Amino acid sequence: MLHVISKTLIGVVSFLMLSINTLFWSLLLLFVALLKLLLPFKPARIHIDRILNGLAANWISCNSGWMRLTQKTRWDVQGLDGLQYNNWYLVNTNHQSWVDIFVLQHLLNRKIPLLKFLIKRQLIYVPVIGLAWWALDFPFMRRHSREYLEKHPNKRGKDLETTRKACEKFARIPTSVMNFPEGTRFSTTKRDKQKSHYRFLLKPKAGGIALALESMGHKFQSLLDVTIVYPDGAPRFWDFLCGMVKRITIRIRHLQIPKEFIGADYENNAKFREAFQQWLYQLWMEKDERIGQLLAEKNPASMSYP
Repeated sequence: MLHVISKTLIGVVSFLMLSINTLFWSLLLLFVALLKLLLPFKPARIHIDRILNGLAANWISCNSGWMRLTQKTRWDVQGLDGLQYNNWYLVNTNHQSWVDIFVLQHLLNRKIPLLKFLIKRQLIYVPVIGLAWWALDFPFMRRHSREYLEKHPNKRGKDLETTRKACEKFARIPTSVMNFPEGTRFSTTKRDKQKSHYRFLLKPKAGGIALALESMGHKFQSLLDVTIVYPDGAPRFWDFLCGMVKRITIRIRHLQIPKEFIGADYENNAKFREAFQQWLYQLWMEKDERIGQLLAEKNPASMSYP
């Protein structure tokens, strides 16, 4: 009983520190974002974008601070060497939990530019943080079902257009464009419903990555292929706040992006589309095998917080 109370107390304290930290930095972000709206000049906006990204990096650093205070996680991390803060990166990773985002932000903060990723449109209404994402130019996507698109064909391609406009902004200053090709968090139920060929992954969607390469592929230093494994099972966010995530394993591969994929038209070039999909499927097959190997390891290396 005392053990349960202790874990719950840690969760409450973690949640309060996260909330206070988020509120403080989000209010600063919104103030600076208002200045950006009042100064519609490209040089001014580029300078303000740098300030906004710096504020977001401070928020992540403070999150890392309370994580160190409340977590006793053993980390097994490989692949952080050779990263450059003043370059562009395309980050490709599997997705199992909301914890993934905190893990990636913690590991990569100030080692590469601020991670920016696609967000479901509904999340703009999340108090405070939704507006902060808007201030940082995170692209908000409307995920329509196949049935909806059949009834409203004019909505097809809207998400791709949103992605294209976001990439045009990302090209102004060094940015890390993060993509979850699965499109949603993995579960065995979703995998079986999809009839996925992979054991630990859902089928990857190529459109978002391809469009990023079309819009700003010449900017990317490399593709960071990230594999996240929770040896004790994918945690709920509350489990994470309570300090119950005992082990996290991360593998990062630095991959050169094939030159023929940069600037190519994924929507209208069928030959390129097929080649790109096959390339992504191969990466996903390798990732699936890597996850299986990491889960089979009984004694991963023990590390403190990186």
